[in-house]
Parts: sequence; C-alpha cells; structure tokens
Amino acid sequence: MRKQIAAANWKMNLTFQQGEKLLDDILEANITLASHQYAIFAVPYPHLLMTRSEVDNARNYHVAAQNCYDKKSGAFTGEVSAEMIHSIGVPYCVIGHSERREYFNETNSQLSEKLNLCLENFICPIFCCGEPLSVREAGTQNEFVATQLKESLFHLSPEKIKEIVIAYEPIWAIGTGKTATTEQAQEIHAYLRYVLADQYGADIANQISILYGGSVKANNAKELFSSPDVDGGLVGGASLVASDFIEIIKALK
Repeated sequence: MRKQIAAANWKMNLTFQQGEKLLDDILEANITLASHQYAIFAVPYPHLLMTRSEVDNARNYHVAAQNCYDKKSGAFTGEVSAEMIHSIGVPYCVIGHSERREYFNETNSQLSEKLNLCLENFICPIFCCGEPLSVREAGTQNEFVATQLKESLFHLSPEKIKEIVIAYEPIWAIGTGKTATTEQAQEIHAYLRYVLADQYGADIANQISILYGGSVKANNAKELFSSPDVDGGLVGGASLVASDFIEIIKALK
C-alpha cells in the first residue's frame, strides 16, 4: 500500500513554547501508526530541532522544513539550504507551497532546482501543485497542474520520482468560501496519477503518494482519505489544534 500521510503545515504560526505544547498534546494521544502510515510536522525553521527531538521516539512520526533555497550555498542572507536541513536530521521538506508561489513568485523552474537539491541531500520533497480560482472557473485545471508537474518533476529519473510526495492544493477552495467536494478531490488526484503514469508508467505512478491540501478538517478527513487516489492530507489550520489533528491522523486509511 502507498504511504498514507497526515502532514501538518504550521506555516508562520506558534512560538517555540506553543509548538512544543502542541506536539506534547498530540503525542500524548499515543496513536500507533501502521507501517504505511506517517505523521509529518512541517514547522518553522526555529522549531525544527525541537520537533525532531519530540518525535524521535515515536514510530513513523517525522519533521519537515517548510522550504529551502534553490542554491547549494553562497551569499544569500536569510536563506536556508537543503544541505543545512539535512545536517540537522530533517528528512522532509515542503516545496512549492501555493503561498510560496503566490507571495514569493516561485517558478516551476526554481522548484525543479529545489527538488534536485533535496534529493541530493537525502530529503524527501513534498511537492505542492494546484490551481487558483480563475483557472478552475475556466475549466483548465487539468492542463494547469499537468504543466506544474511536467516543468518541475519530469526531469527526474523513474527511481528518483518514486522518492517524492505530491500534495494537491485547490487554491480556489482555501479561504474563499468555496468548497471542493470529495468527488472533485478524487477526480483531480486520479488525473495527477494519470499524468505521472503517462510519463513513468502505471507501476511507478501507483507508488507515489498524493496528498490533498484543501482545508482538511477533523470532520471531513475520513471521507476525503477514503478516496482511492487520496493518500492523506497536507493540513493547515486544523493542524494547529491538537484534538483536530489527532482525529485527522486517525482518519488515515
């Protein structure tokens, strides 16, 4: 079975002490994860070592960085390299989140470089893709997300593509008052897997976990995760509430 993942994205929230308390509350639930189930916490840079320490003894609980720079090293004040992230034992990194694309103008080409650097440093990238409202309303979402995959991922070898996780974000359904249905989530996830299969073959495509990142909550996670091509979620606001994220972890299939 593909990895089923509940990934928390704290974004720019929580002080060190608040983050530590949140992790303690979640871990105190003593959820035993099956061998194919993972809980990942994508936290701000100052919290990485603390989070790694908190989850070190919990089976299949891991920490992720929220971003890395697209250069190996150099005079880039304020940036953090994949090599630095690897050096402190962080095994995952979120790449190309919709907020990075929108607010920091990250391009598919830049994300391609970030993916390469993560893989070179033994970090599993969680690669985000997804369309804004204007694209969804125009009905061109399939072409839009296919281009994101092709321009950022398709230089990878069949062996390397199997090392990544994909997270689909329906940007149009996040904070807009519009809601993506479970059927819409399954439809686009199936299409993403079709695009991967067309390039790499069905066997490889069926090994790649694709997470849903469109306002996953405690009360809709189980239904969303029950879809055959939805392999868990990349969770924003609900991951900041211990009781909610506990239920989301429990909803993994």
